[in-house]
Amino acid sequence: MIIYSVTVSVEQSIQDEWLHWMRTIHIPEVMETGFFEASSIQELLDPVPQKGAATFNIQYECSSMESYEQYQQTMAPSLQQAHTERYKDRFVAFRTLLRRIE
Repeated sequence: MIIYSVTVSVEQSIQDEWLHWMRTIHIPEVMETGFFEASSIQELLDPVPQKGAATFNIQYECSSMESYEQYQQTMAPSLQQAHTERYKDRFVAFRTLLRRIE
């Protein structure tokens, strides 16, 4: 199992609106691509996020590296661009790729 992990810190002033958009628009759009089997969203508690920010981690589960790579080539750029345009200068994100071994 491949886990595509996206960690995002957002300004606290937009936290509720951002979470709503992620839950109702962005994550469903990512899932509708058909490349992922499951998703989850977590809030970072420790270490405590930087003052004035809230940090979340979204994990998408993918059955193979090939599916993940195809997603990155065909769908990720436009989906990431939509997020960037909507929340420009109000977030910081980084992505990691994991393989579940047990």
